[in-house]
Amino acid sequence: MIRSLWKRYHAVALVYRIGAAFVLGSAVGLTVGEPATALTPLGDLFVRLLSMLVVPTIVFTLLSGLQQLRPETLGRIGGQVVAIYAVTSTIAVVIGLGVANLVDPGAGFELEEAAATPAAATPVEPPTLTEVLLGVVPTNPFGAIADADIVAIIFFVVVFGLALLLVAERTESAAVRDGVTAIRNSSEAGAEAMFVIVWGVLEYGVVGVFALMASVFARVGADAILPFALLMVTLTAAVVLHVTDVYLLGIMMVFVHCSPLAFLNGSRTALVTALSSSSSSATLPVTVRNAQERLCVDKSVYGFSLPIGATINMDGTVMYQGIVAIFAANLAGVQLSVGEQIIVVFLAVLASIGTPGIPSAGLVMITLVLTQLGLPLEVVGFVAGVDPILDRLRTMVNVLGDLAVTVLVASVNDAIDMTGGAWNE
Repeated sequence: MIRSLWKRYHAVALVYRIGAAFVLGSAVGLTVGEPATALTPLGDLFVRLLSMLVVPTIVFTLLSGLQQLRPETLGRIGGQVVAIYAVTSTIAVVIGLGVANLVDPGAGFELEEAAATPAAATPVEPPTLTEVLLGVVPTNPFGAIADADIVAIIFFVVVFGLALLLVAERTESAAVRDGVTAIRNSSEAGAEAMFVIVWGVLEYGVVGVFALMASVFARVGADAILPFALLMVTLTAAVVLHVTDVYLLGIMMVFVHCSPLAFLNGSRTALVTALSSSSSSATLPVTVRNAQERLCVDKSVYGFSLPIGATINMDGTVMYQGIVAIFAANLAGVQLSVGEQIIVVFLAVLASIGTPGIPSAGLVMITLVLTQLGLPLEVVGFVAGVDPILDRLRTMVNVLGDLAVTVLVASVNDAIDMTGGAWNE
């Protein structure tokens, strides 16, 4: 009987279980009231588990993602793909921050848990731009890891990963090549192990989110609904603005000189798959087929751009990180300076390289931004409840961005047939 119930429970997708936990926890907090605050330690455990994941996730997944940047592919096409991905991701997080500053989700609604968190205490004088830039480079990489200095960790891991690529390309020593291969294999194994741990933490997240929401609503009542509604409105508005201005009007009409509707028509199967799976990695086979059969892109372009895009091009995710940073600051009763928001742009774009293309992985990456800014990690648990809806929207943006950049690079390099597929329907 118990085993049967357990199987039925696991037959329901994790994102739906977390969503249900959000709703049920909120209902319990509203109906039970103050006694529901006894569940707070269960929510605190979820936050601690998320904190535990931050540094190893960055190290392993970033190293693993960089292994796709083979020297032989980093020619003209590879450089164009990576550069444009970086540009669109930067634009995405800037749009996210811009819309969030206008809508101001969470403003006027301070959560007791967030305000009481030491990390959310009154910040010191914001650092100068010079201090920010120098702070990117760690004086001691292992000290940066111990201190969870995320920007410094990312900088060192990127430099180390690229150095491994050059060493593997240039060395004539079999022992050195074996050593590089061992590090690559270890990073792959470490990344896979972290993905397993992430899934385990998210499984517990059903309990953690239930406890967090029950505790929050028990303390603040129904007034807590408005901030989450504004968070969803903010992301939706940012997504519409980014897709319309960057992908459709910018890339398709201005640079490729093609119909945005034809592009959307050629991408629709991948978009539906992304919506249903919430995973850009799971959508990748469909994305490749759309690029080949519907958008008529040559394999020399999509064979590199789409796999690497599923790893490093996360426009929807970085946009969300910027929005949640403003949301978390408002809940904690602090205001992010311009310098701190610049750090969010830099950190979100770099962190996107290590974001696994699995459902709700963006939740883990949000902890990187919040940790660096000293904002309360409890916010991750709060937004996890609405993440089943928002994650699907973000994944669609990620996949559409992969295809838009692929079409752009193919067009520049005469590697696309604009007379066939969706272009001629």
